[in-house]
Amino acid sequence: MGKISKKICLIGDFSVGKTSLIRRFVDDQFSDEYLSTVGVKLSRKVVNLKQGEKEEEKLVELLIWDIEGQTQFKSIAPAYLQGAKGAIIVADVKRQETMEHLRDHLDLFFKINPKGWVIIALNKSDLISEEKVLQLSHSNNQFQADYPQVIATYATSAKTGKDVNDLFHELAASMLVAV
Repeated sequence: MGKISKKICLIGDFSVGKTSLIRRFVDDQFSDEYLSTVGVKLSRKVVNLKQGEKEEEKLVELLIWDIEGQTQFKSIAPAYLQGAKGAIIVADVKRQETMEHLRDHLDLFFKINPKGWVIIALNKSDLISEEKVLQLSHSNNQFQADYPQVIATYATSAKTGKDVNDLFHELAASMLVAV
């Protein structure tokens, strides 16, 4: 069984938890210590997906690009995003301005990768009530109507691990179907 490699990018404002989501997914670890990403940091993880009626196994190597939160304002951002088949766009549920910037991040990604796939992560969901999480998730469903390639919105927590694996696996599976 061969391995298929796919580039995905994590995009979002600074301090929304992009690096923490990657660390939880790749290493199953979490740290409260904030370390700002400078430029881009690359990680890899191979996932085993079952697809089709016969539940065929496929190995997908995710090449995960952790892009610094300020990059969208720099001319270098398109170079980092070039060639990505998918993206996870991250917002911090405790910081409204990061939620308001989701559309800007979507527009930037789709401008460079019009055939890419996106999942939105409303991160740090462990810090707000379940009712507020549902309200935010519902209000972000509009993105799926406006952008057909936005697959889903997840309320994630890098700290607890809530929905982190599901998020990456669903994106990987969607990218495979689109091959």
